[in-house]
Amino acid sequence: MNNHHLETPVIFIIFNRPDTTAKVFEAIRQAKPKKLLVVADGARSDKEGEAEKCAAVRAIIDTVDWDCEVLKNYSDVNLGCRKRVSSGLDWAFSLVDEAIILEDDCLPDSTFFPFCQELLEKYRDDKRIMAISGDNFQFGRKRTNYSYYFSRFNDCWGWATWDRAWQYYDHNMKLWEEIRNGGWLKDILNNDFWLIQYRKHKLQSVYDKKIDSWAYLWTFSCWIQNGLIIIPNQNLVSNIGFSSTSTHTTDVKSPIANLPTQPISFPLQHPPFIIPNTKADNFRNKKIFGLLPRAIRKIKRILSL
Repeated sequence: MNNHHLETPVIFIIFNRPDTTAKVFEAIRQAKPKKLLVVADGARSDKEGEAEKCAAVRAIIDTVDWDCEVLKNYSDVNLGCRKRVSSGLDWAFSLVDEAIILEDDCLPDSTFFPFCQELLEKYRDDKRIMAISGDNFQFGRKRTNYSYYFSRFNDCWGWATWDRAWQYYDHNMKLWEEIRNGGWLKDILNNDFWLIQYRKHKLQSVYDKKIDSWAYLWTFSCWIQNGLIIIPNQNLVSNIGFSSTSTHTTDVKSPIANLPTQPISFPLQHPPFIIPNTKADNFRNKKIFGLLPRAIRKIKRILSL
């Protein structure tokens, strides 16, 4: 990718972390996208020094030194994670048909960009596919002999999608009560009791605006379209933003913090079938994303109230 400009537009979501932003920006700079769309949230008025940090982050964008159309969508006020990211992606997909998306703490391997670009083209008109992820949380476990597999779960620390998929983003979870009350999570989550209870609790918290997250809404939006996510056979993006001051990724001891990346080989080996890998999904859910005994005990307490 170093010798050629990336044809696919890149959406870069930034906020208040100059250190991680500079590292991710350098990876984007090496890929040299022809179009860069930058989404920035405004500083929080009650956070001393944050305005200066936001300004320092935005100054990094002004150092673009390759042939690139830079489009900016900067907020003067703080909108928060849910509203800023979703409104920023609404703006971006009003301008482009497809894009690679990186947040300011998601550091990609250089092969992440051509991986996404090739698959955006291959599955452009396949409505079964909602997104392409750069994340693999299988810790070296080989789940397929092909370059990637399919999942029911959205991992979006570096990802790509199309406007045809993003149009289904359900900003207000208007279908949540119908899905919840109709028992549809059983069908979505293969009747896994603890996974259903855990996800129901999380989604209800987002619906009640107790959790400020756009990502849960995006996962929910993909689920109700019965959409699948492409997962690479090795990890292509590392989240370098785990710290006590982060919005969500605060556990610096998390097994997925600063997860090493490994370049993917080309030409890509495409699977001849589109079936979700349940074994990989179960590992992801039970070992990595919350369904450990501690989380199950928490859900039991909630159910007993």
